[in-house]
Amino acid sequence: MNAPRILIAGTNSGSGKTTAVSTILTLIRRRGLNVRALKCGPDYIDPMFHEKALGIPCTNLDPFFCDSKLLRHLLLQNAGSDITVIEGVMGYYDGTGRDGTDNSTYSVARLTDTPVILVVNASGASTSLLAVIEGFRNYRADSNIRGVIFNGITRSTYETIKQQLSSDIVPLGYIPKFGKELRIPSRHLGLVTAGEIDDISKKQNDIADLCEMTIDLDMILELAGKADELEDSSPIIPQKAPINLAYAKDEAFCFYYTDTLRLFEKMGATLLPFSPLKNEPIPSEADGLLLPGGYPELHADKLERNTVSKESVKAAVEGGMPTIAECGGFQYLGQKLDGREMCGVLPHESNKTDRLVRFGYVTLSSQKDSLFGEKGTMLKGHEFHYWDSTDCGDGFSCLKPNGRIWKSGVLTDTMYAGYPHLFLYQNIDAAGAFYDKCLGYKESRK
Repeated sequence: MNAPRILIAGTNSGSGKTTAVSTILTLIRRRGLNVRALKCGPDYIDPMFHEKALGIPCTNLDPFFCDSKLLRHLLLQNAGSDITVIEGVMGYYDGTGRDGTDNSTYSVARLTDTPVILVVNASGASTSLLAVIEGFRNYRADSNIRGVIFNGITRSTYETIKQQLSSDIVPLGYIPKFGKELRIPSRHLGLVTAGEIDDISKKQNDIADLCEMTIDLDMILELAGKADELEDSSPIIPQKAPINLAYAKDEAFCFYYTDTLRLFEKMGATLLPFSPLKNEPIPSEADGLLLPGGYPELHADKLERNTVSKESVKAAVEGGMPTIAECGGFQYLGQKLDGREMCGVLPHESNKTDRLVRFGYVTLSSQKDSLFGEKGTMLKGHEFHYWDSTDCGDGFSCLKPNGRIWKSGVLTDTMYAGYPHLFLYQNIDAAGAFYDKCLGYKESRK
């Protein structure tokens, strides 16, 4: 199957990948081309910037969550007809496993046979940048690095450097230095979310204006068009009776995998958003509930005051509505978050720590029969949080790639609540079991 595509990788975190991708997406969109964006790894925040640039959701490609067939399927399913732009994660080769490259951006490029453009932060260097590029290209024979974009370089330095590049590395331009007014602020989980920046679209367009003459978009499109065709192996998704699936969606609860939501839609669900930050109750016609992660800790005062939402969630969960509550959603179901009263469904309290807690990928094995199926059901997910709770549950046995094991998650016949974020497309049977619980709940209310 033909899918013109390019992968934008970085030498390290903070090299300018997200700025480069948002700029390229904006420039492509201005040409009226059909473009889609994807993000390597489990990240939720960078895809929000892609969505702002394109006006449509961005999805993830993660080789820890997906085998090679599913990875290629999700790429093809979410691809743009003219071009797909994939953003890498961390440094190009940074990952897990014995040699440290498993589940890296490099592994995504290799498994999907995608041409790679390396973004190099040029701050404080000139000729030395050539050694960096050569090192990245030659570290693996199948690096697939085809071009380079320099971030934060002057025109004169760029013109000098590009003349010295190896003949098989295409210079694709540069992102000029720009002022603080166009920079995206950060916080403890990385960049702030795109929805929190009132003028984000203006910033993206202003940066694109600066890059109109400095980024070689024609050559980027040409490289993308040279990507080999991919074979698609579509998974079997069961078609079920319709349900209404409520999901919290606002600045406090915004960490969703678009593919998981689409999976439920393909099974037959209608998605019903509601906002705890706006003190909205769960829609009355809901048959199931999703409470995702996000930044509830930044809005704890308001969430505490919004009793309509809290009471609605408490009544629904305690009344047996099938519920998935991940990370921030898990904290919301507890007694207190940073001292503020939450829904009071679960006995724990959550407070900030001084470090990332249980950070990284995790494989989960259920310790009992649950809304995901029989005991021993395997799921994959990740944790990324500075907060921790007084009782994280023991429903899953959790295994990190480094061999560490612990128990986590409250798991019952109608509820999963815990810190691990789950990628349910990886286990369609488990997603289907949750869906069936929603169907049963729907029938019980008739």
